[in-house]
Amino acid sequence: MRRTAAALATVLTAGLAAGVPPAAAAEPSTCGTPADHQIADVQGSGTASPLTGRTVRVEGVVTADFQRPDQLKGFFIQDPTPDRDPRTSDGLFVYSTEEVAPGDRVLVTGTAVEYNGLTELSPVSAVDVCGTGRIAPARVRLPLRDGADAPGVPPLERYEGMLLRFGQRLTATEVYRLGRYGEVTVSAGGRLFQPTDGHGSTQAGNDARRLLVDDGSNVQNPDTIPYTDPRVLRIGDSAYGLTGVLGHGFGEYRLEPTRTVRFAATDPRPEKPRHVGGDVRVASFNTLNWFTTLNRRGADTAEEQERQLTKLAAALKGLDADVVGLMEVENNGDTAVRAIVDRLNRDAGAATYAWVRHPYPGTDEIHVALIYRPAQVAPVGAARSSQDPVFDRPPLVQTFRPASGGTAFTMIVNHFKSKGCGGATGPDRDQGDGQGCYNARRVAQAEAIGALAAESENPLVVGDLNAYTAEDPVKVLTGAGLVSQTQRFVRPGERYSYVFDGQSGELDHALAGGSLSQRVTGATIWHVNSDEPVFLDYNTEYNPPRFYRPDAFRSSDHDPVLLGLDLR
Repeated sequence: MRRTAAALATVLTAGLAAGVPPAAAAEPSTCGTPADHQIADVQGSGTASPLTGRTVRVEGVVTADFQRPDQLKGFFIQDPTPDRDPRTSDGLFVYSTEEVAPGDRVLVTGTAVEYNGLTELSPVSAVDVCGTGRIAPARVRLPLRDGADAPGVPPLERYEGMLLRFGQRLTATEVYRLGRYGEVTVSAGGRLFQPTDGHGSTQAGNDARRLLVDDGSNVQNPDTIPYTDPRVLRIGDSAYGLTGVLGHGFGEYRLEPTRTVRFAATDPRPEKPRHVGGDVRVASFNTLNWFTTLNRRGADTAEEQERQLTKLAAALKGLDADVVGLMEVENNGDTAVRAIVDRLNRDAGAATYAWVRHPYPGTDEIHVALIYRPAQVAPVGAARSSQDPVFDRPPLVQTFRPASGGTAFTMIVNHFKSKGCGGATGPDRDQGDGQGCYNARRVAQAEAIGALAAESENPLVVGDLNAYTAEDPVKVLTGAGLVSQTQRFVRPGERYSYVFDGQSGELDHALAGGSLSQRVTGATIWHVNSDEPVFLDYNTEYNPPRFYRPDAFRSSDHDPVLLGLDLR
């Protein structure tokens, strides 16, 4: 490697107008042997380099350095004299640990290859540092404007390898892989919502608004998790001016920041649920596989089990509900649900809580459960269920009356068939309408629940329906005369209980019969789980110990729903 002292700062201040780099007035190159290709020639106008497998020599300015062993083991360069073709990128990744620094002007000789979808030079036979320069980041906004890309070429491909700056507000919309891979997905225009949740979004529109922000590393479980100081990043937090180079790997374009990203706490933690009023409070909560049997679907060790139970109890105490329908409780008689009640009673006093025995829990590994406070409500009659084979996890039906007297109501606790496609055949296969697999099964389950509600006193249908608000099963229930209480009381931007693939939506519902609906004083979704990173949960593998807290946050992957009823 050589440095030519005579070749000093070539300063480039040109930005990008409409995403097209203007001609730059660069000083003549002093790199000696001239480049035989421009970077744009190597990138080409498609998703793969037209020069794949050929040895090329290109000149560029180093825009980002990720050469450490725990990083990408290379650096990015960008052409100081771009070709003005909006279809071709002027940046390139160099897989090399030859010593360089941002601002170095270099002549690189190497083989053009595609690696994990990223055009790069590898192996590299020569890196000559022969001056300095500066590349102004391209000013980009999401969603991108039409760049006349070739058919089948993703819009971001035109920027692959280039230094970019997003001046707009971008909101964290997925933090699932933050602890495992140091990744967060951000989006323009606020968080993304599921297209079938009734927020007016489309999948294509969501995809155009999103961007993956990486940490410049392929290391799993990094020692330092980004965006955890002074507070842990939540979905809904936002940042301005994200600046970095655009890479590609593992099927996604990814921004590798070159400046520190600072997220503002625009989605602060709700320490308690919103006030819902009423003289009886009712809730629904998916526990994320509460198992007393170790190493099944829940905790693997006694330590994890204790951590999980502590968090679940914190969430239930925070809800302060008189009746709670629970999902994903181990189907082992009363053992698992009793453990929850015992923990609550240990903290709140003997006999504060009791549970309803499920008369027909089914054969699935998990079942629904129901706990209540005897001092506030009293069961009326025996619990009921359904032996209809359409149910994978039969519902639990119990009528309650306020202990001090008043109007009775009937809890119908549900957990409909999931959207997973394992074993799906015929009409249960994914129909391509965004509702996933087994939608026909969920529709049939909703029809059966509608019939149960019709013969119940003041029905309240709650639970994880595995269907978003605008999907067929929910429409079946509302068509049967049941009224969504979250639709009535929760603002659209806060109406979600689950996040999947960076898109928020409402899987957990509370629907009341017409008469009971008039007695609902309020409803809320307590966002203690879906917005939180996974590494805050009870698991000990992969989760750094310093992040565990015995509180309600990330006690599950679903947010609980809470209602107030005026039954006087």
